[in-house]
Order: sequence, then C-alpha cells, then structure tokens
Amino acid sequence: MSSTRTHLGGACFGAWSRRDLLRMAGAMAAGMAVTGLGMTASADPAAGRSRMKIGIIGAGRMGGALAELWVRAGHQVLLSSRHPENLKSLADRLGPLAGAGTPREAAAFGDVILIAVPYGALPQVGRDFAGEMRGKVVLDCANPFPHRDGPAAEDARRKGTGVASAEHLPGVRLVRAFNTIPFGVLRSQAHRAGERVAVPLAGDDPAALEIAARLVEEAGFEPVVVGALARAREFDVGTPAFGKGLTAREVRQTLGIGQTPKP
Repeated sequence: MSSTRTHLGGACFGAWSRRDLLRMAGAMAAGMAVTGLGMTASADPAAGRSRMKIGIIGAGRMGGALAELWVRAGHQVLLSSRHPENLKSLADRLGPLAGAGTPREAAAFGDVILIAVPYGALPQVGRDFAGEMRGKVVLDCANPFPHRDGPAAEDARRKGTGVASAEHLPGVRLVRAFNTIPFGVLRSQAHRAGERVAVPLAGDDPAALEIAARLVEEAGFEPVVVGALARAREFDVGTPAFGKGLTAREVRQTLGIGQTPKP
C-alpha cells in the first residue's frame, strides 16, 4: 500500500499508509465529537464517523463541487456569498444537509472552513472573519494569479502561497488543499476506480492535517501529506505537481516524497 511522509516543525511523523491516516482521523473525530472541539456530536451511522459542519466561503465552481461531494459523504455544509439568495437553488438541489448564507455565517457555522475565493480577496476574508474562524481548521484552495489578484498574488508567488496565506489568516489551523486539481478533474474523477487523483496537503498543525486528509478521502481523492506550510510552494501554480490531476504515486515521485536518498 502507498504511504505518505511528512515533516512538521522538524519532527518526522514517519511513513503512514492511507489506512493509518484515516484511522487516526476517525479516532480524532470521535474525540472531538465528545469534547466539542471541531466536530458536531451527530454521526453518520453508515460510516460510523462524526459528521462535520463545513462552512464554504466562495461558492463558485470549486466551492460548489466540493460542497456536493461532502454532502454525499454525510457532512453538513453552508455555502456562502454576498448574495446568498443566489445560492438557494444549489442548496435545495443538494438536499437537507446543505444551506446558504453570508460569508460571515459560513465562517461561524463551520467546524472546518473552506476558502475558495480569488486570491486577491483572501486578505479581506482574513480581516473580516478573524473572530469567527479563530482556532478552526481552514482549507485554503485559492491560487495566486498576479494579473487577476494584484499585489497579494505577487507576494504569495514570492514567499510561497502557504506562508503568505498564513499571514492573511492569523489564528487559524491552516492547510493548503485542493489547489492543484482543475475543476473538470474535480467534477469527473472523484471516487474513480483504481489509482485515485491525489490532493497534496501542507500545514503546520498535525491534527488539522488529519482532518483535511479525511475530507480529501471522503470527497473521493487520495491525500498526500507533503509537510509544513512552507512546503506548499512545491505544489504552487507553475510547479510540475500543479493542475495535472496526478495520482498519489505520481505526486510522490514528482515531489520526492518517501524516496530513499541515493548514497
């Protein structure tokens, strides 16, 4: 079985199989359901796991597609925009586990927050909803394009997106996730048979990475934990791992994860 390997804060967490990763995530979820830290007390009887509440800031193509995949997995989602009335038809189509609201309501609702806005809007999101997001797991899939996003994108390209995003979102448990998958792949390749498309992950909080890995798996993809936020630049825009819908094996080969150094 394939394995992931990550170095966080200088400590090596070893080579974990996908099964080990998900087993730990499940155990963590159960503990959080009891203590109220990051999960709702409700559970998905079919999966035997706690149900998460996910607030989605930015309900465009990526946010809407992930909302649908997570609802299918039994999670509650709140889609948001500045005009939530425009999201009512999507929420109705997704069923009783989905709702629509403002970005502030989504930030307050979620145990986990997905930010799926143009990168230029990320600083404003961090300023406006800092209180609602503080201490929560935040998945950032925004990609910086200077021609669209201006100075924030130029700064992210220079520093690496993981490092730059952490500066815009202080106080959250940030994970870079879902930024490498083209929208068409996200829609068509979830839960495919055989080797699944990979989602590289980077973050400084091991528990947040476990939760992110669970959500990647339940969306129908394979998580590949790359390492700390500083290593997110290895799968930023323009890198060999970006935008190609690679399998986990291909991502590990591309990034040199789990390979034995040559003597």
